[in-house]
Amino acid sequence: MRWQGQQLGQTDAAALPGLEKLNSLVRSVTTPDFADVTFHEVLCKSALNHVPSSSAMPFNWTVNPYRGCSHACSYCFARGTHEYLELNAGRDFDTQVIVKINVEEVLRRELARGAWQHESVALGTNTDPYQRAEGRYRLMPGIVGALTESGTPFSILTKGTLLRRDLPLLRDAAASVPVSLAMSIAVFDDELQKLVEPGTPSASARLETVRAATEAGFRVTVFLMPILPHLTDSVAAIDHALGRIREAGAVRVIYGALHLRPGAKQWYFTWLQQHRPDLVPAYRGLYPGASANAPKPYRAWLAKRVRPLLRVHRLDGREEDENPRGPARASSPGPVITTSRGRATASESAIALF
Repeated sequence: MRWQGQQLGQTDAAALPGLEKLNSLVRSVTTPDFADVTFHEVLCKSALNHVPSSSAMPFNWTVNPYRGCSHACSYCFARGTHEYLELNAGRDFDTQVIVKINVEEVLRRELARGAWQHESVALGTNTDPYQRAEGRYRLMPGIVGALTESGTPFSILTKGTLLRRDLPLLRDAAASVPVSLAMSIAVFDDELQKLVEPGTPSASARLETVRAATEAGFRVTVFLMPILPHLTDSVAAIDHALGRIREAGAVRVIYGALHLRPGAKQWYFTWLQQHRPDLVPAYRGLYPGASANAPKPYRAWLAKRVRPLLRVHRLDGREEDENPRGPARASSPGPVITTSRGRATASESAIALF
């Protein structure tokens, strides 16, 4: 693979807005293997992101080695975070990926501080740590090693089958610290999956990764999220999904309806208008104005469909909003975190861009 880039030691009039004077930018890289994607390699100032106590997230700390994501999920909540870089939440989010090339070094330094309390760290809460770029940059082995050697428990949520590469490392880590793995699989119809999240591995490939992680000794959770109204919320679709999840060896399912926060909402409606214009009126009814959440009656209706099927397939499971708060928020290493890039508070999303 040939990687070419321009060293940026001064203002670059040709750079994307928000990057032209970025002192932490090392270079911007393109390669034929990633058509239309540019990787902006930066030197981050911090690796551990502290989640505000006001956040609804059930964890206190995160690490995000990438910003932007080539998975290109039309519903991804993290799209809005790209606007903090003066990039747009649509095409730029899919094609302008920020890579924190020194994240391991910075993380090790932060974990070595005497004030570090070895709280659980969540990976995959914003953009995917096992998106395709990880195959080139290999940031996760260093992150996993740093967390393990410091005695810090951690969880990983991903849509990426690159997780399989690191299963031996993760199995070794689990001998020293609590490690939780979760795979996000929202769409089990191959044709729809290629339309709504075109950069992701297929559901079959992700289920094979679940199987491999199970065989490596992990009790894997699958995030059946987001469930898309009028697209993946039928009894037949949910039953099919849960059957395949059970067959792959997962032990728990966390499910939830689609959230459409600013940035994601506009982009998802653009997708709907292009691919399913017949559903636009229904979605406007479910997500009117600035509303981000599906209405409570819809969520209650969805729960009545999912819960009996969880019992049929002998799967432990819960709705995302059933997550307990309180002390468990700080101590639980489990991946009871956010959606499949389908929900987060604005305060958490804006933390530590670099």
